[in-house]
Amino acid sequence: MADPEQYQARKGRLTALVIAGTGAFWILATLIGAEMGWSNRTRALFDLIALAGFVLAIVMIYQIWRARQNDQR
Repeated sequence: MADPEQYQARKGRLTALVIAGTGAFWILATLIGAEMGWSNRTRALFDLIALAGFVLAIVMIYQIWRARQNDQR
């Protein structure tokens, strides 16, 4: 198996990409929805998708934190 520090660094980069990608998706969906006149229901769907992305990022951060806690012992 790879070095634990490299694994954690890779997980950290992936988490950062999930956060950045979710934020960009959310902003683009909001702008496109306003421009194209999507209904509030459709916009809310994209808001929920973005919320799910951010929740996934929080779970990933928690996993990284727990892995670091286990490595320190």
